[in-house]
Amino acid sequence: MDNILETVVNSKKIGIAGHVRPDGDCVGSCIALYNYLTTHCKGKEVTVYLEKIPDTFMFLKNIDKIKTTYDDNEIYDTFISLDCGSLDRLGPAERYFTEAKMNINIDHHISNTFFAKENHVLPDSSSTCEVLYGIFENEKIDEAVAEALYMGIAHDTGVFKHSNTTKHTMMVAGSLMEKGIPFSKLIDETFYQKTYVQNQVLGRCLLESILVLDGRCIVSTVSKKVIDFYGAKSEDLDGVIDQLRITKGVEAAVFAYEVDKDIYKVSMRSNGLVNVSKIATYFNGGGHIRAAGCTMMGNVYDVINNITHHIEAQLEYNRVHNDNSETNLES
Repeated sequence: MDNILETVVNSKKIGIAGHVRPDGDCVGSCIALYNYLTTHCKGKEVTVYLEKIPDTFMFLKNIDKIKTTYDDNEIYDTFISLDCGSLDRLGPAERYFTEAKMNINIDHHISNTFFAKENHVLPDSSSTCEVLYGIFENEKIDEAVAEALYMGIAHDTGVFKHSNTTKHTMMVAGSLMEKGIPFSKLIDETFYQKTYVQNQVLGRCLLESILVLDGRCIVSTVSKKVIDFYGAKSEDLDGVIDQLRITKGVEAAVFAYEVDKDIYKVSMRSNGLVNVSKIATYFNGGGHIRAAGCTMMGNVYDVINNITHHIEAQLEYNRVHNDNSETNLES
């Protein structure tokens, strides 16, 4: 952390970027770092790059400062990657990262490839926002920074219900609440509240879901044709996988949606006995033991059969070894 702070202090031109298809933790960490640096490190040029931000996050202070276009001539003293498990997840900002005089990787994914000159990766943290909280000086965290950090933590923990929520996570959240943020409103409007279209798509995905592997895995898919019919965007599908996961009796949930002809974005969740990060990494994705994802090519049957084959193998391993604990998940 000392190296990170020293690098930032000695840099005049700083770039920040998160992963493609930014989620709550990605957006929260990028905006939190931008607001912190521009408030407390005067005289520095700070730029944030992200893909299109979901509308629910537009309330964050300085969200309008995010750039979605890229200038080929930009070179940065320091470029910081946030919430990215691998270099390719930076999308078009990858060039800025590799060409910067110094680059820093701040993350919490267990699948992180440590791709920077300076890596600060804490897999035991709930979120990148929680990692940033440990870097920031607490007395310098104002309401705007606290709001962004809290939102990121809330989103990556499923509002503090996922297994990545720790005692420390709750202490951090409590400290951020003390900054005066409207935490209840923030959670309702960015996590629970759904549009009519989102409810329609969710209903259809649940209606057409199926149980496989003797009821231990639930699967749902949606084609691009159906997504286009509802006029839905990728962020409108965010809540589907978590609703599938809480189906009684299942150990794993899989949701795949078509983003282009025979190209599927796959999300996976585990309730304890399946390491979905291991599966996602096999298919060039990544994430956490209980929440991970990847992009796969092929028809929908091939995608689901390949994913469920790996889930079945892990469940069979547990059965043969009579292991119903989570102790083997990282092996």
